[in-house]
Amino acid sequence: MSDQTRTGYGGGGSYGSSYGGGGTYGSSYGTSYDPSTNQPIRQAIKFMTASTIGVSFLILSGLILTGTVIGLIIATPLLVIFSPILVPAAITLALAAGGFLFSGGCGVAAIAALSWLYSYVTGKHPAGSDRLDYAKGVIADKARDVKDRAKDYAGAGRAQEGTQGY
Repeated sequence: MSDQTRTGYGGGGSYGSSYGGGGTYGSSYGTSYDPSTNQPIRQAIKFMTASTIGVSFLILSGLILTGTVIGLIIATPLLVIFSPILVPAAITLALAAGGFLFSGGCGVAAIAALSWLYSYVTGKHPAGSDRLDYAKGVIADKARDVKDRAKDYAGAGRAQEGTQGY
């Protein structure tokens, strides 16, 4: 393939016709990029970069582990000496934090429930309101059934009193 055809300026053709024919892509300066020619170099660069980053992280994790162990060696006598104070203090702090988190969660739940209730009362039909309406209907039907049965039972009791002759 000639330089003119490869660059897209020869053969009376357009730029697109030279791209599809030979499979190479060039510019007016005669340079072309073929990824298959420098593939081993790219792989070597990728390997070197990955191994450099990996070794750096490995060294950093080793330094952090060493610092943690040294800190524990230095702090262990202090922890043993102050453990009668620190353990109850830690328990107290944990209980206080748990209480604050629980009360905060209850507050958020109450606000959410009140917001949902306000939306329901104002007629905005929040999520789940159809199930609430269905449950309300079922409860009303059951209450009506119980009321009717109570009337029937009361009526049957009066009829029996009249037949016994008290």
